[in-house]
Amino acid sequence: MQLEFVPVEEFYFALTLAVKPLEEIDRPGLVEQVRSRLHAELGQPSTVAAAAHNTFNYVFRVPDVENTPAPRLIVSVLDWHDKLRISSDYGWALDAERKPTRTLLFEQRADFAQVLRSHLQDWWQIPLIQ
Repeated sequence: MQLEFVPVEEFYFALTLAVKPLEEIDRPGLVEQVRSRLHAELGQPSTVAAAAHNTFNYVFRVPDVENTPAPRLIVSVLDWHDKLRISSDYGWALDAERKPTRTLLFEQRADFAQVLRSHLQDWWQIPLIQ
């Protein structure tokens, strides 16, 4: 799996209303470990939140995973109330009215989440689930 970082200058054009949480991981110290790792490797997050419950959001395009009928796949890694939240538009698309609707891939979201979690653990060298 390949993740292409979306810098803050491109964030508005990348994120869609179809990005929904895949999982939240609540483990002491995990948010700070991930924040430090991403900041060291990528620098400034894709968005800078000015709230205590959300302080970073790194957004990625995933070019090598099918997400039909959406034109591309987006993954977001952020902190939310001291938990690590991993979100994606996998299995979702925007309809003609720009409302999120489930696609045929929706039933595979749990499998996608597991593959993504494994990829992130390998990349960061941080266990996400203990």
